[in-house]
Amino acid sequence: MRIVVTGALGHIGSRLIRDLPRAFPGATIAMIDDLSTQRYASLLDLPPGARYEFTEGDITSAPLEGLFDGADAVVHLAAITNAAASFGNAAEVERVNIAGTERVARACLAARAPLVFPSTTSVYGTQSDLVDESCDELRPQSPYADSKLRSEERLRELAAREGLRHASLRMGTIFGTSPGMRFHTAINKFCWQAAVGKPLTVWRETFHQHRPYLDLADATRAMEFFVRAGLFDGRCYNVLTLNATASQITTAIGARVPGMKLEFVDAPLLNQHSYRVSRERLSQVGFAFTGNLERGIAETLALLGTLAPRGATQRSGVEF
Repeated sequence: MRIVVTGALGHIGSRLIRDLPRAFPGATIAMIDDLSTQRYASLLDLPPGARYEFTEGDITSAPLEGLFDGADAVVHLAAITNAAASFGNAAEVERVNIAGTERVARACLAARAPLVFPSTTSVYGTQSDLVDESCDELRPQSPYADSKLRSEERLRELAAREGLRHASLRMGTIFGTSPGMRFHTAINKFCWQAAVGKPLTVWRETFHQHRPYLDLADATRAMEFFVRAGLFDGRCYNVLTLNATASQITTAIGARVPGMKLEFVDAPLLNQHSYRVSRERLSQVGFAFTGNLERGIAETLALLGTLAPRGATQRSGVEF
């Protein structure tokens, strides 16, 4: 088996390339990453049980057809993912996330390889009720979320016109550990602040608002599930471990970090209201979620250890 992973050295990719050998022993895992974030450490100490190939390249310009040739599946993780920063970088987000995704999809068509496309639950925007994939009033509230929604639409067009086999995974906000992990989203950033002795900076309006979150272990298992099942039916699937509030998250961290403090700040919000997302469609096709908020927090805090400097404070808000 040959599995191609674009953006292989990022937060999700660096965990996925380590989990794939357990799911597909003996597989060839072909990785492509432009190293723009310099996550060289993601390539260190790769596990046995797979044949790894690495290509340094940008998916918007690198020759992809040879890399994809013979692939049993392509997992397309390469993207600009910081929603808050995307407001000041909209043109680059469109170039990488939309044009880059179409280029990857066309290379999949040429290689006759199916595509796993990680999208985001942020396409739902503000919603008053529990939403599922049938929701037709989508309200992406950042260039990042908009780019994922427009990419979904282009993939559906390529499926209808040219027979692209794919599935779009609308993923909740990631939490959990990996060699290439990032700390710009809520749970991981809260864990970082707690570990270094800073107050957890919470946007005041979000404290009791629900958001969908995804344990990284569930994320990689879901991608493996689609590849193993050959589930490339062109549909969207919500992938989330739980819907949670900042209040729940900070309480779980506080249970493990004595003396943790909260600092409420006022900031513009990407999503102005709570929204909860259903994961029923993916459960119905046989995927079992096993992720856990408390365990993910415990693993992240254990990895960080005790780093607290004296008297440190931070006032920036956290993206949900």
